[in-house]
Amino acid sequence: MTAPRLPRTRHGRRLLVPCLLALAACGCGGPAAREDAALRAGLAFEEALAAGEHVRACALLAPSTRQDLEQGERQPCAKALAAEELPRAGAVRGVDAYGRQAMVRMSGDTLFLSQFTSGWKVVAAGCTPEPEKPYHCLVKGA
Repeated sequence: MTAPRLPRTRHGRRLLVPCLLALAACGCGGPAAREDAALRAGLAFEEALAAGEHVRACALLAPSTRQDLEQGERQPCAKALAAEELPRAGAVRGVDAYGRQAMVRMSGDTLFLSQFTSGWKVVAAGCTPEPEKPYHCLVKGA
């Protein structure tokens, strides 16, 4: 049994193009598309921090990360995030995306991100590797 073929009519092509564009736009495509989307979110977070725009940076945090930060510091996210004094990002060293999870490594910081329906969000920041242990992160969600 052979797989069904897509129609070669102009009608079929009109339907196929919007579907492909939608997949590319949501970042659901291949690894490179997911890595690019995760990197853009990570850089937006780091740029907001560097500019002192902690409200904007908080909007880029995953909901559980934001909630844990506010509860742990007992203050609104923007003030709590400013108090963390996260390291400066520096140059991008690498991006890895596996399904809905990603890691963005920079010279001064490592971010972990997850993909939500609203886009990629930072689940952990200020992360440094520890020998034979998981990363130690200054900001993280449950």
